[in-house]
Amino acid sequence: MTTSCVDVTPHDVRLAAKRIAGGVIRTGCTYSPALSRLTGAEIWTKNEHLQTTGSFKERGARNALLQIPVADHAHGVVAASAGNHALALAWHGRDLGIPVTVVMPVTAPLVKQARCREIGARVLLEGANIAEAKVRADAFVESHGMTYIHGFNDAAIIAGAGTVALEVLEDVPDADAIVVPVGGGGLIAGVALVAKDARDSVEIIGVEPARCASFLAAAGQQKPVRVQADTTLADGLAVPEVGARAFSIARPLVDRLVTVDEQAISLAILRLVEHTRSVVEGTGAAPLAAFLTNQLQHLVGKRVVLILGGGNIDPLVLSRVIDHALAVDGRLVHFAAVISDRPGGLAELTRAIADAGASVLDIRHERIFGGPDVSRVEVQCVVEVRDAAHGEELNRLLVERRITILERVQAARRAVGVLS
Repeated sequence: MTTSCVDVTPHDVRLAAKRIAGGVIRTGCTYSPALSRLTGAEIWTKNEHLQTTGSFKERGARNALLQIPVADHAHGVVAASAGNHALALAWHGRDLGIPVTVVMPVTAPLVKQARCREIGARVLLEGANIAEAKVRADAFVESHGMTYIHGFNDAAIIAGAGTVALEVLEDVPDADAIVVPVGGGGLIAGVALVAKDARDSVEIIGVEPARCASFLAAAGQQKPVRVQADTTLADGLAVPEVGARAFSIARPLVDRLVTVDEQAISLAILRLVEHTRSVVEGTGAAPLAAFLTNQLQHLVGKRVVLILGGGNIDPLVLSRVIDHALAVDGRLVHFAAVISDRPGGLAELTRAIADAGASVLDIRHERIFGGPDVSRVEVQCVVEVRDAAHGEELNRLLVERRITILERVQAARRAVGVLS
């Protein structure tokens, strides 16, 4: 069986807040002086990444599970999810004694797959994205009488997500804008519904990954449409088609939609680690990424809440993202040089780097493809510097020391500017 299709109202959200009280964490809304200086706006972060399973999805999951008739508990529930909805259902299903089956795309992060199994859910891998995983999940509804709980289009899920806005407006009642990550549309639908009901002047801004901008496509066509969902750091937002209910609620209430690329998302993850000590996944970093790409300049000087929607990032991915973001930020640079392959050759190079105030992270010798001159060797260097200007300073010093540079000192800078 499937959950009922009813319209969602602000009253439903208030009921959901009472229903889930004590079952989910009331997360803080924290003012960030560092992010405020960085962006020019007064920035608060709504810390949904601090929920027990690491995302706002717990709110809707618990609200939906609590409304399932007791007689249907034994049949269990099923859902298609890339991870966070699955984790939330697994956790609260165990707490409420309701068996949970989740169908994940084969690309779902390994850390989320493992955690779902640890909590006690049955995890199946099917399809390349949420839409394909849902086909398998629907089959369980037909064959086993399970209740399907849609991760972003179910009325109870949207109402639960809307409780985020109730708390935001309690903590920052004079907020000028709320910036919301957008995947299937459930969170922005619930947030917009509550915020606009409380104060119509609050600006609601949605942020999608450029590699899967399904809400933007739906807005252009005036209805949900299927888009190509390419791999993105914001895997929780990689939904190829927004929910029809979520879209119908959110569309008239959302003031602005922006998209962010992978460079901006990775840099936002780094900024949050450095400036707020918050470890978030791409979903959680998307709102800040919109600021870093100068798309929200109209909010300079205004009070803005960024919803950090999730924190379930794979540690190995986090390591790669941070390194890449440091390169994008101009703080890790790469160059190739030719040095003497005799004693003292490498010391001369590293001395020049040290004299520039930089730090060597990696040096690799290339002898096989470095040419026929056996007295010389090519080296590939990765060096830590303070910023892009320091990288240029290092490049000048190497030239002054007559070190032969094959590849100029460079960082993986963006083609367009980012706030540093």
